[in-house]
Amino acid sequence: MSGRAGTGDRGRRGEPERGEPGRAEAGRGEAGRGEAGRWPELEAALAVVNRDVRATLTLPGREPLILMVVPDPDGFDGDQVYVAMADGRSHGNPVHSDDLEEGAEPEPGDAAAVLTVVAEAAQETLMELLWQVWPLCREHGTGMHPRPAGTSGDWYPGETAAAGPPVWWCRGGRAGDCHDASLIGELADTLPGKERRALRRRGRR
Repeated sequence: MSGRAGTGDRGRRGEPERGEPGRAEAGRGEAGRGEAGRWPELEAALAVVNRDVRATLTLPGREPLILMVVPDPDGFDGDQVYVAMADGRSHGNPVHSDDLEEGAEPEPGDAAAVLTVVAEAAQETLMELLWQVWPLCREHGTGMHPRPAGTSGDWYPGETAAAGPPVWWCRGGRAGDCHDASLIGELADTLPGKERRALRRRGRR
């Protein structure tokens, strides 16, 4: 399974030239929205991440992120699945295994790993296409990244000692006060009461 964590905590990163087309416009085959039920683990993870998007970010048209399937133009690697805006544009790596051996499952059984990769992909797409950092730590005003709960500042991907559930992790301020800000999917709980109530009212409409 592919996916990568972001590399910066403040501002934009990896900026393309303005006007660069999103993946859906870049001629990578006939892209289409993922068929419901085909990628159940990815769909479940994206539903969790979309709770955080809805709680903290106003997307154009308020449409949630989707899974976008892009066939390999050469027909060798099969479909590539990306986390995309509702209009089909995306940025970054696919969120499923794109180098499957024959008979292998395209989705791993580790729900935490799937959630982490989908959260990373959502972050890539949102930051690059909206030109803003997401999500932000409310305490430090700093960009956060998916990590296992309870990790320290010197944690690195693949470290076996980290086994907590996926959280949004903040590097903290100059004092080095890194911390877990929220479980992924629970950013609404970090909002002030007035914002939480407004969010609940929107959800009832």
